[in-house]
Amino acid sequence: MAAAGDPVTVEVRKYDGALSARWTAVRLGEDEHGVWLGTAEGVRVRSDQGDWSNRCAHVMVVPRGAWWTATFCVDPGPEMYCDVCTVPEWDEDGTAVRMVDLDLDVVRPRGGEAYVKDEDDFAEHRVSFGYPDGLTDEARRTCAWLKEAGRRDGAGAEPFASVYRHWLDLVG
Repeated sequence: MAAAGDPVTVEVRKYDGALSARWTAVRLGEDEHGVWLGTAEGVRVRSDQGDWSNRCAHVMVVPRGAWWTATFCVDPGPEMYCDVCTVPEWDEDGTAVRMVDLDLDVVRPRGGEAYVKDEDDFAEHRVSFGYPDGLTDEARRTCAWLKEAGRRDGAGAEPFASVYRHWLDLVG
């Protein structure tokens, strides 16, 4: 099983199988919220749409059995960026995690309130990719929960309120 400090491949695909993003993060540790991964600024990200380097260091929590991941960035990135996705699946040895991005995102900019992003992509892909009704319902439920949980100033739930700061200090 991967230990703290080990590299982890993160692979995100779209529902049609297209590669949305693949990069290597570092396993920081684990707590009651999930597995925490860190990514330094400038890490190469690959996708079917082209490659790029990420613009800021960040941490990602991969919860157990949930339809989301959450990323927390150092400046200039958003404070919180949650992806609604299928339940992430880990390789047996913990060195790779894969999920399918379901388009809906909940973003909390620095100093701002959480809002839903990419509802238009979700509506379009629901039809063009043929999202089943159960998947659509779970994605919408998860998105609504993330928006509420990600509220600012302690009004939200952990790890969105403050727990992420400990992990972010390890990479930022």
